[in-house]
Amino acid sequence: MSNTDAKRKVSRRKFLASGAAATAATATLATPALAQSSGRTWKMATSWPKNAPGVGVNAQRLADKITAMSNGELTVELYAAGELVPPFEVFDAISSGTAQMGHATPYYWQGKDPSFHFFTGVPFGLLAHEHAAWVQFGGGQALWEKAYEPFGVLPFYAGSSGPQAGGWFTKELNSLDDFKGIKMRIAGLGGEVMRRIGVNTVLLPPGEIFPAMQSGAIDAAEWIGPWNDLAFGLYKVAKYYYMPAFHELGPALEMLVNRQEFMDLPDHLQAVVRNASMATSYESLADFTFHNITSYKPLLEKEGVQVKFLPDDVVDALGIEAEVVLQELGESSPLAGDIFKSFTEFRAEANAYSSVSEKRALDMRERVLK
Repeated sequence: MSNTDAKRKVSRRKFLASGAAATAATATLATPALAQSSGRTWKMATSWPKNAPGVGVNAQRLADKITAMSNGELTVELYAAGELVPPFEVFDAISSGTAQMGHATPYYWQGKDPSFHFFTGVPFGLLAHEHAAWVQFGGGQALWEKAYEPFGVLPFYAGSSGPQAGGWFTKELNSLDDFKGIKMRIAGLGGEVMRRIGVNTVLLPPGEIFPAMQSGAIDAAEWIGPWNDLAFGLYKVAKYYYMPAFHELGPALEMLVNRQEFMDLPDHLQAVVRNASMATSYESLADFTFHNITSYKPLLEKEGVQVKFLPDDVVDALGIEAEVVLQELGESSPLAGDIFKSFTEFRAEANAYSSVSEKRALDMRERVLK
C-alpha cells in the first residue's frame, strides 16, 4: 500500500467516524418531544355519561386536543361520570388532586360558593357569545379564578350549548297555579327561582333524568335542548316541550384544572392547555348549534310532542323572582358582590346592544323567510 493510499484510508476512517457522530447528534436533536418528555399523564374526570352528545363528546375532543397539541408530552385520559368519581364530585376530585383536570359546569358546585352560578347560567342572563365576551374581555375570567382560588382549582371557559330548552312537562302549563306542586329536575339558579313559585325542585345527574321521569318520581325535567333531549328519549315520557329556557340563555361549560399541577407545567404546555380550552369552546358551541338545528324537526315528528312557550304572566313572575335571587346572591359575600356588579352591568349593556342587533336581525330574517 502506498503512502497516498494509507493517507486516504486514514482520512476515510476519520470521515466515517465524524459522520457517525454527526448522525447520532442529528438523531438526538430530531428525536420527537414524546421520547424526550417527562411523559406526563393527566386524568380528566367528567360529569357526563360516556360519549353523551355535546357534553361527553366534546370533553373527549378536549382531552384528545391537549394530547395531540402537546405532541404527547401531556396525555389526557378521560373518565366518564362514575368511572373515577360521581358526577357531582368532579370539583372535589380536581381540588384534592385525585384527578388533574375535569369537564363539567360551575353550578354543580354551588354548595362550595353560590357565586359560582354567575360563571355558568343566570336566569334571564347572557347569551353564549355575550358570556364568552364577559369572561374573555369583561373581567369575568379574573373573578372566576378568584372564586375558585381557595379550592386550588383553575377554571377555563369550554363552550356553551346556546339557548337551552325550558324542559319537558307531563301536563300543559297555562298559569302560575299550574306550576305549584310540580316535581321538576332543574339545575342552577333556575331551580331556586322555580322553587319560589311553588315547584318542588331536584337536581339529578344526567344519567338519572329519564328513569326518574319514567317512574313518575318527577313530573318535569330540563336537560339541554333538542339534540340531547332526543338522544335521551325524554319525548317518550312527557309530551309538552317548553322552549326556550328562562334560566339558561347561554350556559357555560368549563374545563377545571388543579392549580398546582398547572403551575408545574412548563410554559409551552400551559399554553397548550389554555389554547385547547379556547379551541374547544368554539367547537362545542358549533357542535351544539348544528345538532340542535338538525334535531328540532325530527323531535317535532315524534308522536304527541307539542312545543309550547311560557305564558307572559309566568315569565313576568319568574323575572321578578330571578332578580330577587340575584340580588340576594350578590349580597352573600364581598366577592359575590363584585361578581354581581360586573355581571349585571355588562348584562345591561349587552341587552341594550342586542335589542338593535341580534333581536332586530332575527326579526328581519323571520319576516323575509315567512
